[in-house]
Amino acid sequence: MNRVRIFVFLSLILFGVSSIAFAANAGAVGYVDWAKVIFVAVSIFSAGLCMGLGSIGTGLGMGRATYGASEAVGRNPEAQGKIMLTLMVGLAMTESIAIYALVVVLIILYANPFKAVMLG
Repeated sequence: MNRVRIFVFLSLILFGVSSIAFAANAGAVGYVDWAKVIFVAVSIFSAGLCMGLGSIGTGLGMGRATYGASEAVGRNPEAQGKIMLTLMVGLAMTESIAIYALVVVLIILYANPFKAVMLG
């Protein structure tokens, strides 16, 4: 488990450095506006973090809901219809959190309100 954490940490560091280097090479030769480079790198990192946390939360919530519903059906099989209906509505509501996270990520990447100020 410790090796996995080290691998993830090093991967994030490598991703950050490579995104900064990529954004720096996109500018004019001899001049780099580091504010723009940092803005692009932070936007990419925050979009990934937002989608990752939104997906983890949604997955954990859906797993707990499914576990609870299967346990309830196991205890009371006659109530399966009502339990499954409630489960499906709850899963749809939980899935909407991941969709909201995706919308926020798309706004950060493509319709960022600060993009016009930072990138000119």
